[in-house]
Order: sequence, then structure tokens, then C-alpha cells
Amino acid sequence: MIDDKLLLLKRHACSSGLSDEVLREIASACDLIRAEPGDYLHRSNQKVESVFLLVHGRAKQTIVDIHGNVAAQRFHIAGGQFGALAAALREPAPMDLVVVEPATLLRLPYTSVLELTKKHEAFRQNFSKLIAESVLNTLLKDRSQKQPALVGVFHQTSATRPITRKLVSRLCELGEKLQVLGDHPDWKPIEDAPYFCLKDKNGYIPIEDVRKQVKLSADSKRSFIDVDTRIDPERTSLIAEICEKIFWCVTPENWQASLSKLRSIVEEAPNWRDKINVIWLLPGDSPWSPVASEFEELAKRDFKLSFDEPPKNQSRELLNGLERIIHQLRGIRIGVALGGGAARGMAHLGVLKALEQAGIHIHMIAGTSAGAMTGVFYASGMEPDYNAACFVKDLTPSWFFRMLPNGGYWYLLSKYRRRKFDPMLRKYLKNSSLQQLAIPVHSVTVDLISGTPVVREAGDSVHAITESINLPVLSVPINRNGRALIDGGIVNNIPADVLVANGCNFVIAVSVTAGMEQEFASNRPDTPTDKMKRASSIKTILRTYIVQHVNMNSVGVAPADFVIQPDVTGFDVTEFTRADEMATIGEETAIECLPKLKELLTRFDDKLFPPSP
Repeated sequence: MIDDKLLLLKRHACSSGLSDEVLREIASACDLIRAEPGDYLHRSNQKVESVFLLVHGRAKQTIVDIHGNVAAQRFHIAGGQFGALAAALREPAPMDLVVVEPATLLRLPYTSVLELTKKHEAFRQNFSKLIAESVLNTLLKDRSQKQPALVGVFHQTSATRPITRKLVSRLCELGEKLQVLGDHPDWKPIEDAPYFCLKDKNGYIPIEDVRKQVKLSADSKRSFIDVDTRIDPERTSLIAEICEKIFWCVTPENWQASLSKLRSIVEEAPNWRDKINVIWLLPGDSPWSPVASEFEELAKRDFKLSFDEPPKNQSRELLNGLERIIHQLRGIRIGVALGGGAARGMAHLGVLKALEQAGIHIHMIAGTSAGAMTGVFYASGMEPDYNAACFVKDLTPSWFFRMLPNGGYWYLLSKYRRRKFDPMLRKYLKNSSLQQLAIPVHSVTVDLISGTPVVREAGDSVHAITESINLPVLSVPINRNGRALIDGGIVNNIPADVLVANGCNFVIAVSVTAGMEQEFASNRPDTPTDKMKRASSIKTILRTYIVQHVNMNSVGVAPADFVIQPDVTGFDVTEFTRADEMATIGEETAIECLPKLKELLTRFDDKLFPPSP
């Protein structure tokens, strides 16, 4: 038993830098606990007399006020601790701690913690760091994400087997030392990543040998368990229990064969869904994954990637899919918030292009109005320069409108009133849903019935755009599913907060309305009253939105870590025919910002984003 506790203790963050002798002393003071979902580790208003070290699994902490109402909740994950601060108070604590998925814990009496931290300085430092991280997470809403030490990769077909190898090789390039446990007998060795085969001549090795090897892998910072989905249920459950993140790899041809196995995993412990990620391996000429709504109940998120060069006019975002997974494993999720601004939003295309070429791979996009339109198109896999050219072609007014005074405004009004945006956008997006796109994207709109913002992250891609760009007065609300939807810019023009709420821990905001030209209808601040010109109603409406966007920028952008502000004030808000010029300005502005942006990212991970020489 002491050996089991010692090996498990080595997997916990509090063991960093400690000798085997010290670890053995700590382990001897611990009790080993294996808990099932629903088991209480502590009940409200009882004294906390022990500290729990969570090795595998997850537990939910609920703080209850004097009226018995829930005041706050948080989850404890593998590598964390619970109970140190509460035990120090030496009085009943108003909190429940309940296991939400099968868990393995080490329990230390608080008196033993005091003795051991006093005796061993390194243990005291490790323990103090755990407490500090817990406080930061709870009080300061720290956005840092723990890097999973145990990663399970399941393959529905041999075609996806190279994914694990590429992930391991890339992590080794970044300086990690890993161990791989797998059922692939022909695995070729990778330096700094020893391989342990889970099979012998008789088939899969006994499950206790698997447990033992996992415990022995504590000396590696990270371990991968790489198996076929046809592995037996007992081993599947073990992997699901001990791994902090699971990648379920499928292709468009075989994804449906995974559903029954995934359902059985989630039925065994519903909270395991939160660590399951689907990886779609797609052919290069297919930028979208199949419609697979069944996965939404079985996995928290998905990743799309390809090993094939993309065809003409398609971006390299699927090739970058593997690097997005690496970012996730390294604890980084980068989000980009794109603001509204009518035609000026075309500058977003250049910003996105510059970020991609600089190796800053986006995990999620949130956009409002023009930001939703450019964001959805980019997430769909369309190459930014080609996208800008399409907007120029599709939004060039006919001869009739070019001959009219303020013809650009009347042309835009005509596009809205005649509902021409849907067929124009559908030429490229077809009937795709947001869930099928290469990058998760959220669009922001407003419901006039409830008076609240609506964030769309699923459903028809074209609807996500037309709802968000639906300018009041120029158009009528879009009635859909009990909602009357209009442009989201009236409440949240740059939705950085949406990205934070969805797990992004580094957010880049792009604003095309940070500045505003001091001129309207040829009137300037120094124009005498008798010389001022009367503005048309349409021009007044659009100017009103720009003014509103400028003043609303601070609402959604506040949580952003970095802001890029292309100066496109010299372009009229209807000049979609100059989309390529505005995209160029966006690209140039982003390139100018890259040194400072990369400096910030270096603080997150100096291996993924090495400092400039």
C-alpha cells in the first residue's frame, strides 16, 4: 500500500523536487481514497480536519450562505488540493465537497501537514504554491489552465494513428519529456519519449500492470495513453478515469461507429464529458466536418485538422489544427474578438491573415456584425485575400446605384430590404453549421422580444451572420424561434467577454471603430451653422451606429489582453468595394503590433512563443 501511495504522490504537484525519502515519509502519513461520483469528502458546517490531494478525477466545492443558498461553486481538478485554508480556521466550514467523477485522492491529517511543511522547506513551498493558486482561481478568477499530465488518445481507425505521433514529437521539440503507453506494436521510438506496449503475445496485459505502469510514469511531466477504440470496457473506464484529457479521433467515414462507445463512457460518469475532445481528421479538400450533433452531448469540444495541403483559395487553418491541440495541451487558448463597423470591418480579414502567418493560432472567434461576417468566413476555411476579393465583387453597386447621390447607402438599403445577403453568403457557406467549421465561432445579436443579447455558437452559418449584421431601420428584425433579432452592436460591439466566458485565457480584440473621423455629411466641428449641410436619413442612421460602436467599445473589450486598432476612418461605412484596401491596412496594423503581442504571449509560454533574439 505504501508503494501505491508513494507512486500516486509522485504524480501530484506537491511532490515537485522532493527526494524519495521525503516522499515516502509524506506517503506514510496519507490515506488512499478511491471515491465514486456523489461521494462527499466534506459536508457543510462540519470541521475540516484533513487536507485532500486530488490525484485523479474531479470534485465540486459548493459554498453555502447562512440561509442555505449556494453562494459560489468551483471545481477541483487533478493536481490540486482542498482543505488547507478551511482546516486552518479550526471551525465548521460552510461548504460541501462532493466527487463528480471517479477520483483517487490522498488524505493528510491537517496536523501532519503542519509537521511536514515545518520539517521540509521544499514541501512547504510546494504546498504554499497550491494554496496560492487556489486563492487566485477563486478570488481573482485566474484564467490560467492546468496542463494535463495524463492524456488519453482513442482511435476509431488506423488512419488517425499519426496524430498521436505528431503531438508527441511536437511536444518533445518544445522540450517536454514524455512517456507513451500504447497498443501499437509497431510504434517507432521517439527520442525523449519512451514507449511501453500495453500488449504482449497473449493480447492486452493485465489491467493491474497498466495501473502500475501509469504510476511509474510519474517521473515524466506528461504521459500519453494511445489505444484503439475497440479496447475492452474495463480498460476504457480506467483510461477515462485517470486521464485529465481525452482525445477521440475520427474521420468523416467512421465517426458514427464511435457513438455507442462514447455514450457508454459518459453514461458511466456524466462529468467525464468535460474532458472528452473529438479530433476530426479531414481530407484537405473538405474544410468542414460532417454534421454530427450527437457529439455535442458526448464531448466538450472538437478540433479539426488535416495533413493535406489545402486547395486554391482555402486557408491553412486545418493544417494548423494540430498546433491548436498543442496549445491546448500547453494550457493556452487564444481567442479573437472582432468588432462591428459595417464595411470597415473588412480590416479584420487582414488582421486574421497576419496572425495566422505569424504562427498565432486561434482557438475561438467571437464577432459582432461585420466581425461576425468576417469571423465566420475565416472559420469556414476561406483564405482572407480571396474573401476580400469576393466581398469586392459581390458588394459592388450596380450602375443604377452608382449614378445616384449617396448611391452606396441606397444600395445597402436595397440589399437589406430585398433580403439579398442570405443568397450572397450562401454561395460560399452553403448549408454549413457553425459546428462544422474549422474554428469555433460565436456571433452576437440582440433579441428585441427579451431585450437581451443572443450569442449563437451553433446552427446555420449564414443565419449567424445575417442576424448579427441586421441593422435596425435599414432592415426589419429577423423573426426566428420566438426571437426578433437585430445587429448585436447595440449592446456588445467587441465581444471579448464572450471568449473569456468560453474558456479562452488570452484574448485579442480587434476594433475598427476605436477612432472616428470628425466629419459628417461634409460638416466639420468648425463649419459655421449657415454653411452646414443636411444629412440623409440613411447616412444619419449609419453614422449613429458608428458613434454608438465607438462609445460601446469598452463594454465587451474590457477583458481583452491585447487590442489591435486598424485606422480605417478614411473609408466610408458603405465602401465594401474597397474591402481589399481595408484588409491591407488591417494586415499592416497587425504586423506592427506583433512584437508587443508576442512579448505578452512569451510570458505565457516561452517555448511556443520564444522571445525575439
